[in-house]
Amino acid sequence: QVQLVESGGGLVQTGGSLRLSCAASVHMFSFIKLGWYRQAPGQQRELVGTITRGGTTDYSPVVKGRFTISKDTAQNTLYLQMNSLKPEDTGLYYCNAEMFDRTTYWGRGTQVTVSS
Repeated sequence: QVQLVESGGGLVQTGGSLRLSCAASVHMFSFIKLGWYRQAPGQQRELVGTITRGGTTDYSPVVKGRFTISKDTAQNTLYLQMNSLKPEDTGLYYCNAEMFDRTTYWGRGTQVTVSS
């Protein structure tokens, strides 16, 4: 069973930065794709961005240029560097992993709150 554990959330002012981490219980080469999603209160979960096994990244237009996804395969950890944060970035941020057989796993999320 794959486990994903997010950390690094918190309260930050508008314009600030946070780095989220997602620790995986298996080697990252087990995943075809990793991603970050977020869900604001009363809204649907939305994609923030993804990174493939080969390292190709893709971002939602609303975060492109401000957020950066990276991974450390030696540490089995996925990262989300968030800069120039806005109040609308507030939400519960989830890590997602897709295996080669298309099975997906989710973490429990870490809360990010951006104050105006």
